[in-house]
Amino acid sequence: MATDAPTKQKLWGGRFTGKTDPLMHAFNQSLSYDKRMHDADIRGSIAYTKSLCLVGLLTKEEEEKMIDGLQRVGKEWKDGVFEVKEDDEDIHTANERRLSELIGPLGGKLHTGRSRNDQVATDMRLWLLDQVGEIEHALKSVIGVIAARADQEKHILMPGYTHLQ
Repeated sequence: MATDAPTKQKLWGGRFTGKTDPLMHAFNQSLSYDKRMHDADIRGSIAYTKSLCLVGLLTKEEEEKMIDGLQRVGKEWKDGVFEVKEDDEDIHTANERRLSELIGPLGGKLHTGRSRNDQVATDMRLWLLDQVGEIEHALKSVIGVIAARADQEKHILMPGYTHLQ
């Protein structure tokens, strides 16, 4: 992933001059890990877009255009056709970059009044809630198998030993 040419200026690099060294970019990127949160990031961004419209920072037309663009980005992830670019540092920059490619400069308004920390915390919470649901479903399946097996084997007697004595 690293090349000899420095990468473009990062969102977090406002106080720095010059471009990010490719080695630092490779060290700092997290997209390979957090791309699994693409759906949570899209859902959080759609909710935030609606709030921007609600407080008058987006027009209804801008809101609809942004939501449509975010849904298109989400569909690309779901269909496995989302194209990751070398400068995509994390799921947030990747989705925002693609949104701006699809709807133009309006995509930049998605960050209005929204800190990266807020975005990360929201995405992580949404993703974890989804994971808890999946784990709950898997545990119910395991418990069901154990209960069915116990019911099938209830006629078999086993001696009980304390501490395997």
